[in-house]
Amino acid sequence: MKDTANLGFWQRAAGIYTLIQEKGNKRVYSELELKLSPILSKEDSVLELACGTGQLTGPLARLAGSWTATDFSENMVSETKKRFPEVNCEVQDATALTYPDGTFDKVIIANALHIMPCPEKALSEIRRVLTDGGTLIAPTFVYEGRINRPRLWLMERAGFKTFTKWTSESYRAFLESGGFEVTEQFTVSGGLLPESVAVARKT
Repeated sequence: MKDTANLGFWQRAAGIYTLIQEKGNKRVYSELELKLSPILSKEDSVLELACGTGQLTGPLARLAGSWTATDFSENMVSETKKRFPEVNCEVQDATALTYPDGTFDKVIIANALHIMPCPEKALSEIRRVLTDGGTLIAPTFVYEGRINRPRLWLMERAGFKTFTKWTSESYRAFLESGGFEVTEQFTVSGGLLPESVAVARKT
């Protein structure tokens, strides 16, 4: 079964999502670009899950040999295609991917696992489509430190849902329980929540 939770919210938000991110999280994405760029190479085939409207797609796709940007929201994918027509963009559900086993060297999923009702399904699918020893790059908002509670409250009233409220430590434990070895983990301050950035190897 496809994971359609939050789908209506993201379909509605797609048209203004780029503007929201550029105003509220531009610094966060700039820092992510700086930190993640050295991990990528022209030899990599990369799958990006939950691409939104291309906040990481634009700056990072050019660093890889091949890049497939996906989201479960058709409207989000449409916006990404408009912004970056040179990138291969597809509608995919992260919990039920259509790719064969071992297709990608690296998978990036940013700011999405915590808003999935069954993130373990996505993690299992990510592990399946990664090559042996492949790398997962997974920035995810965590509930520790400074939290913008008024903004979070407004988003929840608009239909946004969070299903898992990890700390950095419990997030690491989640990834390791799903068959990954976390090789690097650091925190980036965000406008809404702190962001725990995990780089993990498929074991």
